Amino acid sequence: MGGTLPPNDPESPDTPSDSIELVIESKPRDVGSFTVRRALPSMRRRLVGPFIFFDHFGPIQLPLGRGMDVRPHPHIELATVTYLFDGEIVHRDSLGSMQIIRPGEVNWMVAGRGIVHSERSSPESRSAGVRMHGLQSWVALPVEREQTEPRFEHHPSATIPRLQVDGARLEIVAGTAYGERSPVGVLSPTLYVHASIEAGGRLSVDDTHEERGIYVAEGAIECDGGTFLPGTMLVLRPGAHVTVAAQQPARIMLVGGAKLTGERHIYWNFVSSSKERIERAKDDWQNRRFPTVPGDEVEFIPLPEQLNPPKTTG
Repeated sequence: MGGTLPPNDPESPDTPSDSIELVIESKPRDVGSFTVRRALPSMRRRLVGPFIFFDHFGPIQLPLGRGMDVRPHPHIELATVTYLFDGEIVHRDSLGSMQIIRPGEVNWMVAGRGIVHSERSSPESRSAGVRMHGLQSWVALPVEREQTEPRFEHHPSATIPRLQVDGARLEIVAGTAYGERSPVGVLSPTLYVHASIEAGGRLSVDDTHEERGIYVAEGAIECDGGTFLPGTMLVLRPGAHVTVAAQQPARIMLVGGAKLTGERHIYWNFVSSSKERIERAKDDWQNRRFPTVPGDEVEFIPLPEQLNPPKTTG
């Protein structure tokens, strides 16, 4: 991923419905060990609330001996959110954190002025056969908090609020919804909810946030006269009262929050309101000024320009 965020397309004349502003079909992206479905950023939408990046990986079963190997790489001025439905990932970062994340738990890493991390499969899971299914999201930070001190939080499953609403079981992964608040240390109003809807069940979407999206991870849902399959993100109209229904068991994520002020630029793993700040981060990474990751100091991911240097003629 390189360059700045693509411009928003003008609103399509064939608007899906009175409640749905936009339908985004995720695009496949090769990330090395496997392929992900990427819903954000999209040519049709830059952000939904503070969410600027949304990857869905799996469900996948890797061959014995293989696993996830995301080598150390840097971030600035964003927070990463990792949430699993299946499998486990070993997180390490330049703060010295080492944490295994499992289904129902939340890893929240604030990059702020700069952090480096890696994500890998453990030797034990490689020996048993790595299964993975989950989400990796980036949340852009408010302008006044972009240069905050980096930090890492792990929240066990038992600390995540759970409730039953209509025909759905909900986990409030981050932010607030349905009168509950997640312990995750968000820096702006955030909506991030995992909903498992039983066959024949319905769910009224929380309407307390300015911007909202629905991402279909499994099964299929019906919403405002349409049927939507896995890999689809529905961007809802502000203030619309929306209900989703599932004729078969379905898994969805409610995504959004308050709209951030100012423009955001994105290059590779860097997000910032300042193009100059991104250029400094590129130079710092290329010249190895970022800190290393204890326990994972040898490998790293070069800048895209280093991987694919421009050709010269002479």
